[in-house]
Amino acid sequence: MNRRHLIALGAVAPFALPLPGAKAEPVRYPHPDLKTLTPSFGGFLGNTPIVRLFSSPNMYWAEGPAWNGWGNYLVWSDIPNDLQYRWLAEDGHVSVFRRPSNNSNGNTFDREGRQISFEHLTHRVVRYERDGSVTVLADRYGGKPLNAPNDGVVHPNGDLWFSDPGYGTLGDYEGKRADTGSVQPHQKEAIYRLDAATGKLHQVTDEIFKPNGVCFSPDYKQLYAADTGASHYGEAAPPVIKVWDVVEEATLANGRVFASMAIVVDGEERSCFADGIRCDTEGNVWASAGWAGTGADGVHVFNSEGERVGQILLPEICANLCFGGVKRNRLFMTASQSLYAVYTNARGAHFC
Repeated sequence: MNRRHLIALGAVAPFALPLPGAKAEPVRYPHPDLKTLTPSFGGFLGNTPIVRLFSSPNMYWAEGPAWNGWGNYLVWSDIPNDLQYRWLAEDGHVSVFRRPSNNSNGNTFDREGRQISFEHLTHRVVRYERDGSVTVLADRYGGKPLNAPNDGVVHPNGDLWFSDPGYGTLGDYEGKRADTGSVQPHQKEAIYRLDAATGKLHQVTDEIFKPNGVCFSPDYKQLYAADTGASHYGEAAPPVIKVWDVVEEATLANGRVFASMAIVVDGEERSCFADGIRCDTEGNVWASAGWAGTGADGVHVFNSEGERVGQILLPEICANLCFGGVKRNRLFMTASQSLYAVYTNARGAHFC
C-alpha cells in the first residue's frame, strides 16, 4: 500500500464521537467497499471506515447535502417529508433544520455563507438571508414556471448555475404530466445561469434529456451534468454524465458525453443513474450511483478523461454527495434513508 494513502492531508481521520447507542462492527483496513480500479487513482485512504452518521426509518429520500464551513455543519433535504436536516460536526448531533422546506432537493451555499435551496413544490430557487427572510432568486423563464429546480453550483463571480429536470412536478405514476400527458413538465428540461450582477436568468443549454446534478471543473472552465433522462425517455437517453466548455463565464459550448454510468458487475452489464456529482482538486468527478443493485450502487469516481477509476459501495441507493470538513477531504453521501461519510485522500475542488 502506498504510504501516502495513510498520512496524506495531515494524518489519519480525526476522532469522531459515535452516535448515541450506535454499535458498529469493526472493519479490516483498507475498507473492502472502497474499490480502487486503476493504480493511477489514489483517492482513498487506507485507514478509514465508511461511517453511517445518521439513519431513520422516517427519512424517505435523503438528498442535496451541502457543507457550511462557517458553521461547521452539513445540511441536507428529505424531499418527501418536506424538511431539511442538519448534522453538527463537533458532536454528530442531528436535528430538523427547516420545516417546511417546500420539498427542497439540492442545496448549496453562496460565497457569503447564505444557503440556497432548489424547491420542487414552488418551482423556484431561493436564498435564506441572515435575518431569516427568504429571497426568491428564480421561479420563471420565458413567461412560464420553472419545472422543479434540482441542483446548483456557485461560480466565483457570484453567478448561480442550476439544473431544472422536472422531477417532483410530473403529475402521475407513469411519470407524465396529468394535464398534457407529456414527459416534459412546464418547459424543456435545461440548465440555467442566474447572473449575479443583473438578476437575469439565462438558459445555457437544453442539449440534455434530464439534467440532474451539476458541478464545475476545478478551474471553472468546464461544467458537468448528470443526465437521468432514461427515467422518462427510455433507451433514447442512455445514463451518462455530460460536459461542456464554459465560454467567458457565461455560456456553454461543445457539449459531449464525458462518462457512461454503465458498469459490468459479475459479468453482467448494468446501468446506474448518476445524480449528484462533485469534482476534486485533481479533476476527478465523484458521482453518486443508484438503481443498479449490489456491486454498483454507491459512488463512482471518474478521472478527467472519463475513465472509471474508483467505487464506493453502499447498501442503499446513493442520491447525492459533497465534500466537506475543515480540509474538504470528507465525502458526505446521502443514500435513501441514511447519511454516510468517509475520509478520502482527495479534496473537494470547491468550498461547497
